[in-house]
Amino acid sequence: MRKRFLLSFAAALVAAAGAFGQQRVTDSVMVMPFENVSNKAEFNWIGESFALSLSELLQVPGLAVVSNSERKMIQQRLRVPLASIPSLATSLRLARESNATLLVSGKYTIIPAQDDLAATINVTARVIRVNEGRFLSEVTVRDGRRITRDIALNDALGNLQTMQGQIAYQVLYQRDKALPFSQNQMIETATKVPARAFEAYIKGLLTQDPMFRENFFKNALRLHADSGAAGEFTEAALELGHLHYGQRKFGEAIDAFQRVVNTEQACTERARGENRPANCNDEAYAEASFYMGVIRWQQSDFDQALAVLRPLSEELKITSLYNMLGAIAVQASQAEKRDEARQAVLLAEGVAFLEKAHANADDDLAIKFNLSFAHFLNGTYTSAAEYLKELVAAAPKDGEAFYILAKTLSELKDETAADVDNLARTHLATGNRYATLERDWTRAKAITDMKLRVVQPQRKDFVSVVLSQREATPVARPVSSTETLLAQAKKEYQAGEDDKAMETIRRVLVSEPMSAESYLILGKIHLRRGDRDQATSAMKTALFWDNRLLDAHVALGRIYLERGDCQQARTFAASAAVIDGENSEVNSLQRLAERCSK
Repeated sequence: MRKRFLLSFAAALVAAAGAFGQQRVTDSVMVMPFENVSNKAEFNWIGESFALSLSELLQVPGLAVVSNSERKMIQQRLRVPLASIPSLATSLRLARESNATLLVSGKYTIIPAQDDLAATINVTARVIRVNEGRFLSEVTVRDGRRITRDIALNDALGNLQTMQGQIAYQVLYQRDKALPFSQNQMIETATKVPARAFEAYIKGLLTQDPMFRENFFKNALRLHADSGAAGEFTEAALELGHLHYGQRKFGEAIDAFQRVVNTEQACTERARGENRPANCNDEAYAEASFYMGVIRWQQSDFDQALAVLRPLSEELKITSLYNMLGAIAVQASQAEKRDEARQAVLLAEGVAFLEKAHANADDDLAIKFNLSFAHFLNGTYTSAAEYLKELVAAAPKDGEAFYILAKTLSELKDETAADVDNLARTHLATGNRYATLERDWTRAKAITDMKLRVVQPQRKDFVSVVLSQREATPVARPVSSTETLLAQAKKEYQAGEDDKAMETIRRVLVSEPMSAESYLILGKIHLRRGDRDQATSAMKTALFWDNRLLDAHVALGRIYLERGDCQQARTFAASAAVIDGENSEVNSLQRLAERCSK
């Protein structure tokens, strides 16, 4: 039955491709994580699940999709936190940055299970036309009014996949009523994980008892395999791997993580063989690979740890991972007793990784310590001394740093070495730490009992991982009536025809109530007429919908200068400078704001 549904859905897509074959893609959609408004943090994962699932389901002919990974990459570039849900204004900014013309956002509440009642979820989703700044709406047949319809669903949490299929269909239907496939076909595609397996996975996520949690995840994997579904249930395997890792069952954890890695590799190979883009679970692959490397490191299997983490670091570019790899390479060098050439290569690699980490975070004391110690071991004493002096200046009680610095200065024949050694002796008195280090130094002139300082990246950091480097294809779109009206309003304003411009803007705001440029023009008109209060209100509304409007920041700064509100004037001058610090009007505003009240 499942195969028949998939075949019929595929046939519908083929038919759609034929129908749209000569039509260029005119829309691109970005899906944001849905907001959990139930104040139950344990259900936050559902919001990201909506973003990932809908981004996959909306990939139909005639509509381009900004992938979930691409969206996260844009958030990172714009320094929008990935751990929290952006505001509507910020989400629109992200969508514009990706050239998306549609934005899907939503929120949900969870009612936990009680007695015999299963946990339920209430979801509300909306589609926003990005360029016009309005919710997607439709004209009623009866009276021709334009109305907005929310997508609202309520179901058991175990039916989450079904709800995602329904929402995907409704999004597509709101955009185009002539869809070549049914809602049931979309739901069938959404339920890529068999229902019983998905239910077991959900129960595992919601269960705190480790034993029951493990059983649920194992059942989810077994039920998925027994169903004959393609591939691996990577989400369940990943959670099982983390469960075993937390229990220090490293063998079982490696097995579970390896299942995730194998699935992604098979997906990539399959896509390469079919000469198509690989829409694989890159983030799960990165996370599983990382923890496999960490386990190998904790087992002192340095070669395997480096083999796993080296290629990952090139993709992730996470500072803490560079620091970790540098530490592993240094440890591997210290452990190598037979091959001096290999020892030197590993140490040089460690220094290189730590230099990368330091370049990204030159104020991180742990990274500075590791880099100093690596330079010391490498015999590059001048560099070691430079970093160590910075370190002890920032951490004047760091006895280990003083100890390495003392030995470094001694190698450099620096007369202050003895004084620094006394400081090391003072700060390493506890537990005879200084005596232990000196014993090893006296025997072999080596520092062997020095632990490198590594803070392991938290699991939440992997929400920002982007392995896919696919470039988003720019979407050609027709000029809308709103843009035509806005262009007309600008011309009317520039010609001094304020009344005409205001009338045109009113026509825009009837259908596009979130049009930032409309409010900007209104603000300029009010300002020209001397109505500062109305101008302030309009300008602030413009910035709410698009915080990049330089003219609004400058205008508000000047208004507050006139009012003598120096703090607000400086605030808007600073925000304007962030957008364009070379602009002459911005520079003038900054000078005036600095002199305000002086």
